[in-house]
Amino acid sequence: MTLHFTRVETPVHELEIWMACSSGFSFVISNENRTGPGLHGKPGLVASWRPVEENKSAIKLGGSPFSTFAEAEKACEALLEALEQMSESQVPKIAAPPQ
Repeated sequence: MTLHFTRVETPVHELEIWMACSSGFSFVISNENRTGPGLHGKPGLVASWRPVEENKSAIKLGGSPFSTFAEAEKACEALLEALEQMSESQVPKIAAPPQ
């Protein structure tokens, strides 16, 4: 499944944040740098995720920060695919009644 990231509108124009949701998971990509306005951290694009329905902190994706938006987006899509596969394997299977 392809995630469609949308830029988050904030009163602080220097903040560069994009968000996408799919299959009950929220993904965020933010642009960070060491100095200046915006989010501070190791320079690059940091990707994170969390379940939408649970009140939990976001988890940073391995490999963050990424050099390009495409790399961060690809990492999010790969994780979404893995999360969807895990969710499918945990759904209880109900056997059909004997005939």
